[in-house]
Amino acid sequence: MSQWIGWLRRLAKDVPTAMVSVLASEGSAPRGAGTRMLVTAGGQEGTIGGGQLEYRAVEQARAMLDHAPGTWRVQDYPLGPLLGQCCGGRVRLLVERLDPAGLDWLHDAEPGRMLATTFAADAVVREVFERETATRQSARGDKPEAGTRLVEPVGERPRPVYLFGAGHVGQAIARHMTGLPLHLAWFDTRPEQGAIDGVTVMAEEDIAHCVEEAPADAAVLILTHDHPLDYHLTLAALARPEPMAFVGLIGSSTKIARFRSRLAADGIGPEALARLTAPIGMAGVTGKEPDVIAISVCAQLLTLRGQ
Repeated sequence: MSQWIGWLRRLAKDVPTAMVSVLASEGSAPRGAGTRMLVTAGGQEGTIGGGQLEYRAVEQARAMLDHAPGTWRVQDYPLGPLLGQCCGGRVRLLVERLDPAGLDWLHDAEPGRMLATTFAADAVVREVFERETATRQSARGDKPEAGTRLVEPVGERPRPVYLFGAGHVGQAIARHMTGLPLHLAWFDTRPEQGAIDGVTVMAEEDIAHCVEEAPADAAVLILTHDHPLDYHLTLAALARPEPMAFVGLIGSSTKIARFRSRLAADGIGPEALARLTAPIGMAGVTGKEPDVIAISVCAQLLTLRGQ
């Protein structure tokens, strides 16, 4: 069960409390959508990643304690040097003054169910359903307003997926991840790809830092438009002192054999090389159509659940 649900069940109704929720993120965010923390005048439970982002969120949450229960605001924060995140992107936060009278939904909040959040003018209304289709949230564009409805799973922390490459296959993977317990951090080096919702554009000389920033439980998918860049990222992922949960590379058998030989020559040992999954996708699924590859890759990532 999500910790934050337990916190709400133990909420002291006589202590004014605000909740900060990550609605969406882009780039190498400290925490993904669905992360929460509770804030009171004198303390907090949980974290959205620490640093300047959390400091500013706590500041805003404490200011919300002076407002009526049910009051909410949505705030966007750009990630970058100012907030100590070299891989850029942005985070969209919901800050709400909790209303203890509006927590009846907690009785039904169990793992495997779906939580629907609807924004009213002066309240955040939540309901739990056995089956519901999850919605994809964006960290850019119009903010949620009165009438907006969001749906998310209860009780499972999404696995971070660091996707490098926003070509046809990358776009298909991002599209099919909607509703899955996967949290996308998506990067490309081409400025024109920055117009795609969710893509963070990084300079080629800096993009490997995003691999270094990725948490150990992240899955990395490498499928850029450029073979040398693919190699650069693969080397960075396998050379990390702390192994990642999954390192996947797209490519032909010739490309993969050439990469493996070069990686060994560059000091990547047999144990680290064995962690490279190439080509990506479920064995037995054939076809080069972007959507076929994407569904196969998403299914492969779902096999990591529980690991």
